[in-house]
Order: sequence, then structure tokens, then C-alpha cells
Amino acid sequence: MPKLDRYLSSEIARAVLAALVVLCMVSLGGLVADLIGEMARGKLAPPLLLSQLGLRMVRYLPIILPLALLLGLLLALGRLYRDSEMYVLTAVGVGPGRLLRPVLLVALPVLAVIALSSLWLGPLADRTARAMVAEANRNLLAAGLEPGRFSVLGNGSVAYADALSPDGTRLQRVFLYRERDGRMDVVTARSGQLYRDRGARVLALEDGFRVEGPLAGAVLDYRLMRYRRSENVLQPGAEERPSEDPAFWPTTRLFRDASRAARAELHWRIAPPILSLAFVLLAVPLARSSPRQARYGAMLLAFLAYMVGVFLMMLGTQWIAEGRMPAALGLWWLLLPMLALGAVLYARDGRVARPWWRR
Repeated sequence: MPKLDRYLSSEIARAVLAALVVLCMVSLGGLVADLIGEMARGKLAPPLLLSQLGLRMVRYLPIILPLALLLGLLLALGRLYRDSEMYVLTAVGVGPGRLLRPVLLVALPVLAVIALSSLWLGPLADRTARAMVAEANRNLLAAGLEPGRFSVLGNGSVAYADALSPDGTRLQRVFLYRERDGRMDVVTARSGQLYRDRGARVLALEDGFRVEGPLAGAVLDYRLMRYRRSENVLQPGAEERPSEDPAFWPTTRLFRDASRAARAELHWRIAPPILSLAFVLLAVPLARSSPRQARYGAMLLAFLAYMVGVFLMMLGTQWIAEGRMPAALGLWWLLLPMLALGAVLYARDGRVARPWWRR
């Protein structure tokens, strides 16, 4: 590889990596907040925090990587213009056309990762995350209940079990305390079993007593009952999409399905790598600036173009799913003009406009 290509590609790669790290840290903060909120509402078991965080990051890579690539290219090329390095390169015959090779040396691997994440890794991460949550919801150990100690569950209940089965679904000598509607509810049982019912985690207790009464006050409004079987909802289950949701299907299955939802999901997965290629072509002319010109104006314009592109992509996908747009048209009405605009601007970058009287 020529020294010039090595130098330019290394500068671009460092800038793209720096932008990706910053965007990932911002995204991780939002994802952690969402996951903690789901844990507080009882929709996610605490031991699954890190695994769900990693899987959701994989799902969002097709959205994060295009922006990181665009901002990284603008930062790297903008610095070359600001430090007058690009003018030196232009003076020795290295124009915008010659920049295509070092730009693609960095952009093509990133585009491959975007395509891989959008078409295969993202849906696989969705299916894996859903399977892990479903498995955890069938397990008392993942629900937060440990044998031999009092545990606070997601809905505020306090539970105790003397022993648990190895698979975490059966328990012995159970104590359960909870408060609701200004009253306390104390339940004891010889044994119990955990199962799922309509997305909720239910603890079925057998052969025990239940005491219900006011939390405070002198009113003697207590009720004592003995039961053979009592079912108690521990935590509302995580929101599970039906198995026929195309968002969880492999891409190969989407190609074989002709429904509107499947067509919309297919175009949603195809769009990110093509849109990213358009952003790569747009980044080179957008990065052009004079040595004393601030480079943040171009970055704001690029960010605006990214937001408009992603918004139109989401809107077009919704229109296809609702039948307001033909599935055959897909998102090509957005992708092809973006590619054409990027190619035209890249081809015209650096050209000196001739006076109109000489044309």
C-alpha cells in the first residue's frame, strides 16, 4: 500500500473509531437506563442485565455505525483541510478522486459489519434475548429468590424459601409478604411451583395459610384462611412479541414471505448498508473547507442529513407495513436518490466552476 494511502486510511480509521466509541458510550447509557427501568417494573431479571445489554447493542449497530462512519470521515478529512494538508496534496496532483481508495479501505469493512449486523446478527440477537428472558421467567433463581434468605422481588414482595429445586421451579417451606391497596398480605406454604401464565410469572403455593389485614390503625379487620392451592403473581412478564413477528425472523425467511409486515422488515434490514454508502460519498464533499473555516457547520449538516435519512427510512417502513406504499417500491425511493446525490457531489467535488461566458 502506498504511504499516502496508509497515512490517510489510518487518520480516517482513528477518527471513525473515536466517533464509534463516543456514540457507543452514549447509547450504552440510554440502554442501561431502559434495562434498569424494566428491572424495576419486574419485566427483566437482574442477572440478565449484562447479557441483554450486549445483545441490544448488537441490534442497534446498524443505526450507530453509519453515524460513526459519517462523523469519523468528516472529522478526519476536515482536519486535513484545516491544517492545509489537503491543499498540499492537491498541489501534487492528489484530488478528491484519489481519496476514494483510502476512504473505501476504511469504509468497506465498516459497511460489511453494518450489513452483517442488519441482515443476520441483529435478528439473531433479538431471538437470543427473547429466549433468555423466557427461560429466566421460568426460573425462581433468576427471579431473584435465593434459598435460605429473604429476598425482595421486582413487585416489592418479600419472599423466603427454605429450599429450591436445582432447576429453580420447585420450592419448599415458603413465606411471602406483600402490600397492596393499604393492606398487608402474608402467605405461608409447605411447597410451591413457579410457572408462566400469559406473560406473567406466577407462584402456585400448596397447603398453607394466608393472613390479610390493614397496615396501620386500630381496626381489627383481619382475615385468616387456610388453602390447598393459592396462585400469586410475582412479577409481570416481559413484553413478548408473538412468534410470528417478522422482526425475529431470519432474513432468508423474509425473502420467502410476501406479507406486508415481512416486506417492510426486509427493506428495513437492507437499507442501512446502502444508506451508509451514500453517507460515505457525501462525507468527502461536505468535509471541504478553508483553513480558517469552522468545521462544525459541516458536521451539523451531516448530522441533519443522517437524521432525515433515518426518519424517512422508519416512515417508509411503517408505510409499507400499513399498506400505504407498494411493497415493490420499498425504500428505493429514498436509497437510490441518496446514492445518486452522493455520487454526483463526489464527482463534482474540487472542480473549478468555469465562468458562464466561457461555457
